Amino acid sequence: MRMNKPPLFRPPVPVICVGNFVVGGAGKTPTAIALARIARRQGLKPGFLASGYGGSEAGPMMVDAATDTADRVGDEPLLLAAVAPTAIGKDRAASARILLEHGVTVIIMDDGFQNPTLAKDVSFACVDAGAGIGNGMMIPSGPLRAPLDLQLRRADALIVIGDGDRADPLIRAAARSGRPTLRAALKPVRVREWRKTPILAFAGIGRPEKFFASLRDIDAPLTETVGFPDHHRFDVAEAGRLLAKADAGNLRLVTTEKDLIRLKGATGRLADLRDRAEAFPIVLEFENPVAADEMVRDAVLGAAVGSG
Repeated sequence: MRMNKPPLFRPPVPVICVGNFVVGGAGKTPTAIALARIARRQGLKPGFLASGYGGSEAGPMMVDAATDTADRVGDEPLLLAAVAPTAIGKDRAASARILLEHGVTVIIMDDGFQNPTLAKDVSFACVDAGAGIGNGMMIPSGPLRAPLDLQLRRADALIVIGDGDRADPLIRAAARSGRPTLRAALKPVRVREWRKTPILAFAGIGRPEKFFASLRDIDAPLTETVGFPDHHRFDVAEAGRLLAKADAGNLRLVTTEKDLIRLKGATGRLADLRDRAEAFPIVLEFENPVAADEMVRDAVLGAAVGSG
């Protein structure tokens, strides 16, 4: 199995990996961004490493947040590139070398948990507290990407995001093997701005219902919801229907940052949808930010010792 292979490349800077045990959304991208902000506060220059899933480019290449589109580099790398230098590529080692040329002093690997090609100094496994690991079975019978015991051995800590008890058995299993759990939540930005006008919310992410629930949680006037599959590419007909529904009900079109960025570079009715829709921004906040800060610092110190 690929996870058992030894790493092919150890960069001369710390590598922090952010991944998850299952397919679908678990909050990896906002977690990676939160860790980058911690690293920056510690005086480091973070850079992101991503596969570019959903884009046409195989890489390795740097992402240009101003000119690239999701069709070319994927939606998540565009969000990351707005925060810090971001490289994509199927060859993670080659992409890491490009980041090093741009002067990064810590690499944050987004969705690289099952990829063994790059040596990692700390690996965080993100877990959705409301979903856990589903039925606990591997693809295609369940959502697990690889056997859980193997994945758990590769994780240095869990980051359990949101409310719910579906992750509790996993937290106990991690604790038995001495792995800590960090609690975190996705928090909306500018809460009061979303309470004024009735909303039509739409989303094509791993769990659209989580997005809709986040709007309800802040008492936003959510009138209608439309869900699509993860990484969905909207077509002209869908754009037309969403715009027509909004016009008929005098509704505000609201979506996720990831969905809106997939409409970058669109034309025609898709451009109309992009211009009318508003992104609902969220940030990940750790329940214990000091513990998160210490884990990043320990990864940096461990990398320094390992290279010394």
